[in-house]
Amino acid sequence: MVARRLPDIAALDVVVTVARLGSMGAAARDLGISQQAVSARVRGVERELGVEIFIRSAGGVDVSTNGMAVLEWANALVERAAQFMAGVDTLVGARHATLVVAASKTVAEYLVPIWISTLAHRSDVKISVRPMNSTEVIDTVHASDADLGFIESPGPVADLDSAMVARDELVVVAAPGHRWADGRPVSLDELAATPLIQREPGSGTRVTYEAALRDSGVTPAEPLIELRSVTAIRASVLNSPGAAVLSRLSVDDDIAAGRLVEIAVAGLRMVRPLRAVWTPNITLRGPARDLLDIAVATGRASSGATA
Repeated sequence: MVARRLPDIAALDVVVTVARLGSMGAAARDLGISQQAVSARVRGVERELGVEIFIRSAGGVDVSTNGMAVLEWANALVERAAQFMAGVDTLVGARHATLVVAASKTVAEYLVPIWISTLAHRSDVKISVRPMNSTEVIDTVHASDADLGFIESPGPVADLDSAMVARDELVVVAAPGHRWADGRPVSLDELAATPLIQREPGSGTRVTYEAALRDSGVTPAEPLIELRSVTAIRASVLNSPGAAVLSRLSVDDDIAAGRLVEIAVAGLRMVRPLRAVWTPNITLRGPARDLLDIAVATGRASSGATA
């Protein structure tokens, strides 16, 4: 048997981006490369692994059954690579890693790129972003391994200082063929009794969902599947009979396009604060202060637009 070669990390990043955005064209625009280059890299990864990751169609791409597992592993490798480069930058010198940011997965995927783009127009500061779950963000900032953190979970933040930067809503979603996709509200009891596709323990999304159900007097069932990335959960819901709780930030486009259906749950609304955290007893200065101000201003503008 011929040993498979590990695909290039940059190519795996392309594959993860295609899955997150749902099409080759959208991934090309996000990455700043041609659609032909995106397609070639995806085909190269599939050829090297011997696994069909995507099922192509005129409307975009769907993730194959085997592709769900590949995406979960690929996402973990891309995140580890980012952490590796951040660590190397720190060793090389502060001029190569001026600001280290730890961010929960949803914030890292859907908000931090916007904030960084704004900051890049104001200065030439280099930023290293480390995606992880909210519990890990708190631990990382507490250990002084990141200058600034962003979390999506409610509750205490140890002895860190914090500030709310935005609000986010969690929604229950499923594929159009799901038994809940008929427009009727689902009861809290039915939702709680149903195993969902969920994030791992410690993620802000899971903590918020479980706390909301317990506050309503019901106990959530154990997960159907646990996955460590928003991308993997979204792909799994799109291609399985399971349902999930995800940030509206990550599924609004899918809901608008009809790829996913938002499930109404009687008596349940899950709105959570998105917060910045940093080491206590210090005054944020320079790029960290600038990034926090941008995050807060963006959050206020968004709230005003949707009020």
